[in-house]
Amino acid sequence: MSFGLDLEKILLIGLIAALLLGPERLPGYAASLARLTRRVREWLDGARTRVKEEMGDDFDEIEWRKLDPRQYDPRRIIREALIEDAPVKPVTATPVAATSVAVAEPPASVPSGEDIVAGVPFDSEAT
Repeated sequence: MSFGLDLEKILLIGLIAALLLGPERLPGYAASLARLTRRVREWLDGARTRVKEEMGDDFDEIEWRKLDPRQYDPRRIIREALIEDAPVKPVTATPVAATSVAVAEPPASVPSGEDIVAGVPFDSEAT
């Protein structure tokens, strides 16, 4: 994991650190960085061995590259899913027969303040 750093950037950071820290403090900071790096590496190795012990033989059988999220391409996944599906029978359109809609007749007596809109009583003073 380089975190987007190439050799030139690392050398520039080291040069700036050397200038800021000075020659008397730089060896001490370099030694503490080396100790930190060793501790992190030992911690990771210990974690890896604990996981191997707890998972047993199954740990070696896992293909870790397949589980890497950077390999997933949504377009490829959708394309493969569409190819795997069985062909679908095309849908044919069937003619729809004309149907008649019956409109309800308004009631013979309409209370005052109500109008008839599309066969339904409507109170114009309500809102």
